[in-house]
Amino acid sequence: MIYVFKTSVDSRSKFESASALLQELLPNSLWNFDLEDCDNILRIDSELDIPNLIQNNGIFDCIELE
Repeated sequence: MIYVFKTSVDSRSKFESASALLQELLPNSLWNFDLEDCDNILRIDSELDIPNLIQNNGIFDCIELE
């Protein structure tokens, strides 16, 4: 399943922190950020329940988009 999130990742340091978290939480999932989009989109392709894993993570804010 592909999940799409609006995020608060808007700088290099936030990207690096978010990437480290995602690599730790989702080692077998594909994910990417589109920081050129005004919503700083994060897409994740995974069979896991992603919203519960990454929302309210303390490193970056994210809201699942429909």
